[in-house]
Amino acid sequence: QVQLVESGGGLVQAGGSLRLSCAASGGTLSSYVMGWFRQAPGKEREFVATISWNSDTKYYAGSVKGRFTVSRDNAKNTVYLQMNSLKPEDTAVYYCAASGRWSATGAPADFAYWGQGTQVTVSS
Repeated sequence: QVQLVESGGGLVQAGGSLRLSCAASGGTLSSYVMGWFRQAPGKEREFVATISWNSDTKYYAGSVKGRFTVSRDNAKNTVYLQMNSLKPEDTAVYYCAASGRWSATGAPADFAYWGQGTQVTVSS
């Protein structure tokens, strides 16, 4: 079973950028649809972005579309989330997740494997 480890979180001012990475081990990344989710204090985990096995399909939540970009490098077993024009409301713990099938809704329940999360804090 695949293990996922996120990195790249931190503190950034509003308008700044961060790039999150998600490294996979114990499995072949190309076998999985990958997703990014986030959870702010007191809120439910929410979908951010998803990318298909070979990167030909990407979906984004409306709140991040045009600012965030998901990508993957299957040769490096790594998925990325480039976050630009960050806003204070983007503050959350960000998680990457893997699924063996395409998720039409991006529901967290569709993803079987999860990383431990990385904190992103955007100051105003």
